[in-house]
Order: sequence, then C-alpha cells, then structure tokens
Amino acid sequence: MDALLIALLGCVLGEIGDKSQLLVLALATRYDRNGAVIAGIVVAATANAIISAFAGAWIGPMLGADARLLFMALSVIFLGAGLFWPASAPDPLSGWPTGAFLTTALGLFILGFGDGPQFLILGIATRTADPMLAGIGGALGVIAALVPVVLLRARILAALPLRAIRWTGGALLLLAGAGMALSATGLL
Repeated sequence: MDALLIALLGCVLGEIGDKSQLLVLALATRYDRNGAVIAGIVVAATANAIISAFAGAWIGPMLGADARLLFMALSVIFLGAGLFWPASAPDPLSGWPTGAFLTTALGLFILGFGDGPQFLILGIATRTADPMLAGIGGALGVIAALVPVVLLRARILAALPLRAIRWTGGALLLLAGAGMALSATGLL
C-alpha cells in the first residue's frame, strides 16, 4: 500500500505546472471535447505506468536491498530537481490529424517517456515488492493532476501558486531522496 500512496502523491506533485499540464490545456482548448481528451489522458498515463511498473518488477530482483533503495532515492532526487526548472510549453501538436482522443493519448504517451513521474514509478516498483500498486498509484496521480486542467482550463493554472508548489515540492523531494540515498549507502 505504501507503493500506491507514494507513487500517487509523487506523480501528482511532479505533474503540477509541468509540460503535460500545458499540453493538456492546449489540446482541451483546441478540441473542446473533454471526454475524448480525458480518455486519452487515462490511456497514456496507464500505458506509461504499466511500462514503468513492469520494468521495475524486472530490474528489482537483480539488485540488492541497498541498491534498490538507492535506485528509488535517485528517482526521487531527479523528480525533485526537475521541479526547480520551469516547464516550457510543448508543441501543441496542431499538425496531427488524428482527433482529440488519439492526439492526447499519443502526445502524452510520448511526452511522458523519461519524465520525472515515469521514473518515480520505476524507482518505486524497483524498490518495493508491489510494482502493480506503484503503477496504479502513478497512473492515478498523473490522471488526478491532468483531468482538472481539462475541466477548468487555464483557470486552475492561474489560481494555483505553481512556482511555490513546485519549489516547495522540489525541496521536500530532494531532502527525502537525499535521506534515502544516505541510508542506502550506510552513511545515515
């Protein structure tokens, strides 16, 4: 159950004010088809989470306990460090002739590769014995961060203090990751 909660909260935090939210805002505004865009979000988030969870389940048994903890620490540190960089608006995919659902699903799936939340799911799945729960939590976290943008459009991004949320979250994640790394190396 820890894997689910950590992945959910980490992925929500990692997506706030990130390029995925900006892409979803552009697509929701352009297509004005909330259901199709939300369905695309669910498909992309689920696919990325499944890939990360399976990779973590495959990598985990090859590593010792301290190496798994260090791997998770690095994923938390990378997510935290990424929150300090302001997100630049991604390509709005205006040239894609595929419609609201497919453009959202493919665009977010591609954008999510190597993104902080995907790496966090990988780290949690590698560390814990519950890669399925890490994947479920991560997918739910990404969905929870992106669906309000579809429903409320730019109002939600304007209402949130994005810089303060990202910097505070980044600092907390860096501290947590550093603590895990020190513990994994035996220095703490």
